[in-house]
Amino acid sequence: MTPNTKDIKTSNALKGVRYEIRGNLAKRALQLERQGYEILSLNIGNPGLFGFRAPETMRLAMIENLNSSEAYCGQKGIFPAREAVVMQQQERGIMDITSDEVFIGNGVSELIDLTLRALLNPGDEVLIPSPDYPLWTASTVLNGGKAVYYPCVQSRGYMPDPDQVRRLVNKNTRAIVIINPNNPTGSVYNRECLLGLAKIAEDNDLVVLSDEIYDQMVYEEAEFIPMATLCKNALCATYSGLSKVYRACGYRVGWVAFSGALKRSSEFLQAMDLLAALRLCSNVPGQWAVQTALGGFQSIGELCSPGGRLYESRKAVTESVRDSRYLSLVAPRGSMYAFIGVKTEQLPYFDDDSFALELLEEKHVLVAPGSSFNTDYNSHFRITILPDKDILRDALKRIEDMLIKISERPLNLETE
Repeated sequence: MTPNTKDIKTSNALKGVRYEIRGNLAKRALQLERQGYEILSLNIGNPGLFGFRAPETMRLAMIENLNSSEAYCGQKGIFPAREAVVMQQQERGIMDITSDEVFIGNGVSELIDLTLRALLNPGDEVLIPSPDYPLWTASTVLNGGKAVYYPCVQSRGYMPDPDQVRRLVNKNTRAIVIINPNNPTGSVYNRECLLGLAKIAEDNDLVVLSDEIYDQMVYEEAEFIPMATLCKNALCATYSGLSKVYRACGYRVGWVAFSGALKRSSEFLQAMDLLAALRLCSNVPGQWAVQTALGGFQSIGELCSPGGRLYESRKAVTESVRDSRYLSLVAPRGSMYAFIGVKTEQLPYFDDDSFALELLEEKHVLVAPGSSFNTDYNSHFRITILPDKDILRDALKRIEDMLIKISERPLNLETE
């Protein structure tokens, strides 16, 4: 019998899915590292990679409970972790919530997928900010939905205009995604903006999907406002976890808390419970760190205040961009990223993808092109501000040198 030589085909659902943050550029960076080059990876917000540690009390809580972590737990997660989330929500003024409305997952990423799987039918539309965190688009597409982007423009500090968002709603719209504080732009939405988005959801019976993983990571005068405090008559899903504020990405612990229109959401919550049961449970040892994390000293405040490492790193980036001939930046007010623009009047033929590859090959700095975030911002790139301030100054110097080199090329070579 002649062996079959046909290639194995992939699912058609993947045609609309991209995740360039860990895509070809990251793979090329790994190849260069294997060849002996030292790569400064600014493409991913991974605190442990840059020397940040989770609070010691979180590690001790896991160690002390390892003997209790060898069996499956309930599909929603262990009670102490869920109750800790409830207490945090109530402290923020979100009172209509119990542990029954909290699900613990293997990071927020898993819970985003479960939520959209429970919610969407083929052709349903989800309003997603552009630029976005690309997992939201990917999960929408993989679960049969259609991503519809609402613009977050630089002239508004990357805050959406609720009037523009409202015009995108139609009979197929099921949900609206809000990422606040924002990844990739670092924007922190003000009360007026959030109230406008909440009103759109309530008027059109949309589910609000509020990604708040960077909730306590704000700078200077910025104020984080939990979306659930403003959204009373629509179902609001609030996502957070241990990865960013608590610097514990590898623990893979996230949660989603549902509030608002709970009386009309029993069927949906039952679907969430079923999907959670199908994957049995999430990582049990990491769940034991949640109560300690949420109930303990919130050290992130010191890191984001003057003299704190994140504050000083952010300052180094904003000052370097200010002194640059080619770069521009809306200073991030939250999260751990800077979404840096290149002045196209100085470099009219700039392309973010080709620049990022050239920067990696020649200067050994890895950034995420702006177009990776499902947007037409092809004159931008995102970096994390997690490295030490001196490392970031050096990185921005290498970027400036690369842009100087590009600017000195004849135009006919730039357009080839």
